[in-house]
Amino acid sequence: MTNREQYTPGPASGAQVRKDGEKWTLILVRELRHSPEKVWQALTDPAHLREWAPFDTDGSLGTVGTVKLTWVGTPTPIQTTVTRADAPKVLEYNDTRWELEAFGGGTRLTLWHNIDRRFISWGAAGWHIAFDVLDRLLAGQPIGRIVGAETMKFDGWQRLNAEYAKQFGVETPNWPPKAAQNS
Repeated sequence: MTNREQYTPGPASGAQVRKDGEKWTLILVRELRHSPEKVWQALTDPAHLREWAPFDTDGSLGTVGTVKLTWVGTPTPIQTTVTRADAPKVLEYNDTRWELEAFGGGTRLTLWHNIDRRFISWGAAGWHIAFDVLDRLLAGQPIGRIVGAETMKFDGWQRLNAEYAKQFGVETPNWPPKAAQNS
């Protein structure tokens, strides 16, 4: 049995949503047992991102400038502007902000991600699993990234999706989406 087969995500925790007008922001906090410098590298280096993140980039996110970001499962890259790269503390690009804070010998990682209200529980469940994969990668026990449509088929995702929906007081989105059901 591989580490991936043994992996089961823990309960939904460390997430909240904020509404500002029509804009919804998913906020996730995770305490990692790795240094801010090590976490920063995983957040900014394209080779590290390919191991855990739900997207790929054609360049480093660690410097202010433009890169192409491609979400797994989508064919078209998005022109992405890194507007702040204050290593190893704050990273901002497009609708995403990461904060890294030294905490208890590790890092408190906070993600702010603007998201369509209909998919807040999906996003929280997906990022929850991505953070678990990141933590294992940094510990030298990689299980391979679990992203995109694959995430939704993964044991534990449906449970997390339902738990986060309940926490946020939103309906659990249908899977597959109605458009896919009718095709």
